[in-house]
Amino acid sequence: MAFVGGYLSSYLSGSVLKIILSIFLVLAGFSMLIKVKEKPIKFKKKFGYWHRKFGDVEYVVNLWYTVPITALAGLVAGAVGISCGSFKIPLMVLLCGVPMNIAVGTSSAMVAATAIMGFLGHSLRGHFDPKFAIPLSIAAIFAGIFGGKLAIKTNPKHLKLIFAITTFIAAILMIFNALLT
Repeated sequence: MAFVGGYLSSYLSGSVLKIILSIFLVLAGFSMLIKVKEKPIKFKKKFGYWHRKFGDVEYVVNLWYTVPITALAGLVAGAVGISCGSFKIPLMVLLCGVPMNIAVGTSSAMVAATAIMGFLGHSLRGHFDPKFAIPLSIAAIFAGIFGGKLAIKTNPKHLKLIFAITTFIAAILMIFNALLT
């Protein structure tokens, strides 16, 4: 869906795309402030549910919620030119019951696929500037590796708060940028 979003993005103005991104960032930020109660796992093999275990942590992914919502997140991410990590993390934590530190690590791995597909969609429409994109890509790779390692060591409650605050700051900056252009 990131490919489709990237390809179709030329039908919307830059300001509209920035406002769409801001709205999704605010939703993502607020979703990280919601307290998630851990539920005991009572897993029965059912179609559409995926039982996961990572270390001492077990959780169940409800694919009936997760697949359509992540498809929408991928569509929006591809259209606005981001990798979707800021949307996928809240989805994994709130809908899937994935612990925050595992969600951040998983999102770091998923970012590459989403970013590549969005890039391909944008490239087919002529939205690629290598002088700008290549240095940003290199910086994102190193920051993603560092951030993923740091997230595993950080208290999940602190990580959620940091994520919410930085997401709100990004949304505010994006709104100002959209209104000034």
